[in-house]
Amino acid sequence: MDDKVSYTDALDDLTEFWSQRTLATANGTLIKVAKGTGSTRWHAHDDQDETFVMVDGSLTVQLRDRDVVLGPGDLFVVERGIEHCPRTDTEARFIILGTSVTSNAAGGKPAWSEHGGTPEDRTTPGE
Repeated sequence: MDDKVSYTDALDDLTEFWSQRTLATANGTLIKVAKGTGSTRWHAHDDQDETFVMVDGSLTVQLRDRDVVLGPGDLFVVERGIEHCPRTDTEARFIILGTSVTSNAAGGKPAWSEHGGTPEDRTTPGE
């Protein structure tokens, strides 16, 4: 990579919640930005760990045995195969590190978030 990247500008440019934008690759790891509101669906990644680095807001990573509350400056790794469900009551902005992009239905992305939707746009409760 020859040019510097502003992750705050990239976060400002995101139009969909729970979508990821890859900013760079280093040593086989994708460095991605994402923002969330509401929650994803319960899901697991069998092929990779998922690392959250909080930028703004508060994010609760629900695990089946506990909740992990993250704030600005916090980092948390969800190990591969562990079922989780990130959620937030307000907009949260974060960096995700992983070997591939996980912002699709298999990665827990809710259908309401497509095309800039919000949790109020849900068609099915819990979606």
